[in-house]
Amino acid sequence: MKELVEYIVKLLVDQPEQVVVTEIHSEKTIVIELKVAKTDIGKIIGKEGNTARAMRTILNAAGRKLGSRCILEILE
Repeated sequence: MKELVEYIVKLLVDQPEQVVVTEIHSEKTIVIELKVAKTDIGKIIGKEGNTARAMRTILNAAGRKLGSRCILEILE
């Protein structure tokens, strides 16, 4: 999951070298923490949160296949 998020986000931002993705596993949940440059946060969230919502939808679909719930946290 970490690689998937990292790949998508690096294509969207202006400063891909500042993308940091951390994956935290628990029993049935995967939490993915995403840090990007302050200037790129708007690109990740998108208009009315559409980009972030789309990434969360993709992660949830992939997580279901693995039998886990995926949570994407965008950190500042």
